[in-house]
Amino acid sequence: MKKTVSFLSLILSFSLFAQDDVAVKSQVADAINELQEFIAIPNDALNPDDIDRNIMWLKRKFGERGFNTAVLDTEGLPLFFAALPMNNDKPTVLIYMHLDGQSVDPSKWDQPSPYQMVLKVPEGDGFKTVSFDELNDDINYDWRLFGRSTSDDKSPIVMLLNTIDLLKQDGKEIPFNVKVILDSEEEKSSKPLPKAVKQYRELLEADFLIIVDGPVHSSGEPTVVYGCRGITSLSLTTYGPIKPQHSGHYGNYAPNPGFQLSQLLASMKDAEGRVLIPGYYDGITIDDATREILKSVPDSDAEIVERLQFKTPEKVGSFYQEALQYPSLNIRGLGSAWIGDKARTIIPESATAELDLRLVVESDGTRLKNLVKDHIAKQGFKVLDHEPSKEERMQYDKIVTVKEGSVTDAFRTNLDNPYGQFLTATMKNTFGKDVIQIRTMGGTVPIAPFINELKIPAFIVPVVNPDNNQHSPNENVKIGQLAYGIKAFYGILSSTME
Repeated sequence: MKKTVSFLSLILSFSLFAQDDVAVKSQVADAINELQEFIAIPNDALNPDDIDRNIMWLKRKFGERGFNTAVLDTEGLPLFFAALPMNNDKPTVLIYMHLDGQSVDPSKWDQPSPYQMVLKVPEGDGFKTVSFDELNDDINYDWRLFGRSTSDDKSPIVMLLNTIDLLKQDGKEIPFNVKVILDSEEEKSSKPLPKAVKQYRELLEADFLIIVDGPVHSSGEPTVVYGCRGITSLSLTTYGPIKPQHSGHYGNYAPNPGFQLSQLLASMKDAEGRVLIPGYYDGITIDDATREILKSVPDSDAEIVERLQFKTPEKVGSFYQEALQYPSLNIRGLGSAWIGDKARTIIPESATAELDLRLVVESDGTRLKNLVKDHIAKQGFKVLDHEPSKEERMQYDKIVTVKEGSVTDAFRTNLDNPYGQFLTATMKNTFGKDVIQIRTMGGTVPIAPFINELKIPAFIVPVVNPDNNQHSPNENVKIGQLAYGIKAFYGILSSTME
């Protein structure tokens, strides 16, 4: 293992792609059936019983493909591990995906149950549900499958399983040792992962890591991503009277926690969205060569603002990809008292803001949280880690309770890494198109523990459609993306790198 890569040699198998895609479509049909079965098992990351049932399904399905499997206990929910029989003369690829999903509110979905996958066809500006009996040998790749985790992240798992079937059908020997690790707490920050990777280090040892999660670039073109931002969070609560008070009786007298919190939040950023907290962007430089790489991604800032419907972007970066190279400070939730039809003429007892801080490689999550807390103290607030007592309320004019979330680190692999070059060349040969190479994507995948512990390069190979509604009602995967993912896995697992 850990072979030194002196040069890049690609020997691609064209037996599949020289055909008219009949083999692929046949495999896609099998994948749809398998995905329907998989989606029917709820996978809420907050429900351990859900996770256990998914793992039982995975043990059976990977076992049928010749994988040896293991359930790895952690301080939280278990990880699922699978590996094909090992050959010490082959390099080893470790593939990371996750089996858990976001919680659902069924009332927001346009189908009877988010866990009963439905088939929909485009109609006007939306989609119409049709029976699975409508599928035939000539599968329409524009049709979609709707259900929780159809895109994030169950379909990639099913794509890999069906790729193994196709490789065996074509008599292909895989030139890699293949290990698969499936996370069961990705949707709730993968808190047990760092310790688990350290504990199972020998089992997970590999030459490089492929993460299969998230959507391809918005253009739909083949994509390889070399890094992602990390994340941490802060919850800020300010206080007024001990209980809500009549705004007529006590307006102009009792302090309003909503105004206190608003003033505090406004002090953190300038009018163009740049963080004003000293040191927040320290250590980040973007040279001309890096800027050219960022500009090579075929984004259109005009199209982005049109799609999101706002006039002017914030000025942290001069264009979209550049903005992703800096840590962010985001208000992800804001609340105090009641609003809308439930609004009351009161002075609230408290106000709360939920912040998330997206991290880049140059930024340390704990350091940034401390910078924010120091800034809050400089605005005249007493910073507590608990709800204030009566004595504390009477002692300080302005109080804020700060609750901290865990830190998931960012990662970034150099764009000239040989394994990255291998993946990019393979994807280009597989699809006959130039591959979009993204230095850092905006979202977060909890991969840093693997990189830090195993000392291996990591790459994200996304396979689902950009408009998949992940984490939201009506999550979906385009049937054509099942074919795309099977082709991508087939190309990677049938190519040799020496």
